[in-house]
Amino acid sequence: MIIRKSAQELDKMRRAGRIVAGAIDAVLARVQPGKTTEDLDRVAAAYINEQGATPSFLGYRGFTKTICASINDEIVHGIPSSRRVLVEGDLVSLDFGAIWEGFHADSAVTVFAGGQAPDADAERLVQATQRALADAIEQIRPGGRLSDVGHAVERVAVAEGLGIVREYGGHGIGRALHEDPFIPNFGPAGRGPDLRPGLVIAVEPMLNLGGEETRTLADGWTVVTDDGSRSAHFEHTIAVTDEGHEVLTARD
Repeated sequence: MIIRKSAQELDKMRRAGRIVAGAIDAVLARVQPGKTTEDLDRVAAAYINEQGATPSFLGYRGFTKTICASINDEIVHGIPSSRRVLVEGDLVSLDFGAIWEGFHADSAVTVFAGGQAPDADAERLVQATQRALADAIEQIRPGGRLSDVGHAVERVAVAEGLGIVREYGGHGIGRALHEDPFIPNFGPAGRGPDLRPGLVIAVEPMLNLGGEETRTLADGWTVVTDDGSRSAHFEHTIAVTDEGHEVLTARD
């Protein structure tokens, strides 16, 4: 069931979104060679707690950390570890969530350890995935249809010759981290539920330099590309408004 949010509920989600955005900024300043993914997790946990919020992921279905940190061929749900040390040029996908007064916000970014892409393909992958998110967000407005969002992601992926992760996608969000509807990153436009004010969704393209097949590691969480190709992931929490949309997790 799709749950639309009231004005008061959206205010709480805006606050959650600002906290997520701040946590991302705090962590990105530390994505450097020699840092561990556990180091990044501690920074995010401290920031979210200092804001009086609660991490969305900690304890979710048994997940033991505040953020997800996925490196190179890891697509999503990587578990931060003191044994995972970043090296120059690593492709680092970071996923964040926070709860404010019972409402979640969720956002993800992909960056390079040390700030520089290791090669042109990695740079193209990250730029295309970020552009896919931007194009998808532009489809979010009253009168649109839900499948317009995934179709926009697919257009970018096909144009760039990138693999689309099909098992995972975006989702509704609110009192629960994952609500209806599920939002695949592919498919024809003009189908599915109408986009109406009060709907809040997390849109999250996941694209690969190689094929689309995935597998889950023995830890039960970390999803990797089956062919070992690198992957990128971007995400924002977006509300449909009377005028169009509002990105609740936007950063300066």
